[in-house]
Amino acid sequence: MTPTPAPLDPVRLTADLIRCASVTPAEGGALQLLERVLTEAGFACTRVDRGGIANLFARWGAKGANRSLGFNGHTDVVPVGDAAAWTHDPFGGEILEGVLWGRGATDMKSGVAAFVAAAVDFVRQTPPEGAVILAITGDEEGDAEHGTVALLDWMATEGERMTHCLVGEPTCPNEMGEMMKIGRRGSMTCWFTAEGVQGHSAYPHRARNPMSALVRLLTRLEAQPLDTGTAHFDASTLAITTIDCGNPATNVIPARGSATVNIRFNDAHSGASLTDWLRDHAQAVEAETGVRIGMRVQISGESFVTPPGEWSDMVARAVQAETGRVPELSTSGGTSDARFVQHHCPVVEFGLVGKTMHQVDERVEVAQIVQLKAIYGRILRDYFA
Repeated sequence: MTPTPAPLDPVRLTADLIRCASVTPAEGGALQLLERVLTEAGFACTRVDRGGIANLFARWGAKGANRSLGFNGHTDVVPVGDAAAWTHDPFGGEILEGVLWGRGATDMKSGVAAFVAAAVDFVRQTPPEGAVILAITGDEEGDAEHGTVALLDWMATEGERMTHCLVGEPTCPNEMGEMMKIGRRGSMTCWFTAEGVQGHSAYPHRARNPMSALVRLLTRLEAQPLDTGTAHFDASTLAITTIDCGNPATNVIPARGSATVNIRFNDAHSGASLTDWLRDHAQAVEAETGVRIGMRVQISGESFVTPPGEWSDMVARAVQAETGRVPELSTSGGTSDARFVQHHCPVVEFGLVGKTMHQVDERVEVAQIVQLKAIYGRILRDYFA
């Protein structure tokens, strides 16, 4: 009789992943490592590389199964910044006094290691009637054009489908188990360019100041809130992120200026409706000032929500069983790849405490990684029960 393999250690796997310098868009060996681990456990693995980005699709079970639980995550990380400012090697994966240090320790090599370890142990111990799918990208921290989107495009072409998906991003602000995500705000950026007439600052009537027009436009945009919030979302926000003209002279009115705003919006709006709103204000200021105002918009993602129900309840129960906390169902924070998955199947997010993500000395408590694997394992068991 073949002995049952030892449980897969998510802490060791996280440390091994941290030692892969997978700064976006570099693969760094992280997906190669996961492919070896998953192939040995009986998963059918396919590299879905596109646009110079490495992605990995892994499935245990039959293609097209009626019930397929998916996990989504990323192995790419943001740059380390000033390496000399780190207390520990950012790609060392050191464990000291119960803390694992390194870039990606929180966001989100620990989450990937936890769901890989949970999935491997589950299919070895309790082979389910259905499929377990892992969709892991190397392009979440970058432009995200050829990461999870590429995986989902490939899945559609190949007839692969998840019936539900859990994204393993860090979701807890301070304590393990306190928050899960059932949706995300939309995000968009608008770049305004104002074209006026250059002139001497002593004779402003002979010029047409683009900076004055931009200030007037930005004042209008900030004059009143976009909304007061909706059933599942806080109020939408608009932030001015830059205004500039690159003018080195103090006595010259520039001919050209620019400004940028970022909007995080709830389900009272769409990217298209907000683009129209921005354009209306720009055209109004253009008519008032005679300064020509152009705009360019990038919509990073629309708002979405997975309505609370059986799927979110199952995840919440698993979190409560392992942590003793009932997680808040939240839509706060920035964007994640859940914004792409939501077009494919119902999706929620749950992961570690994210206090140190993207920081110098990014780190995670080892106990949290172990706990996260236990939560994911419980979700797998309950899902296929």
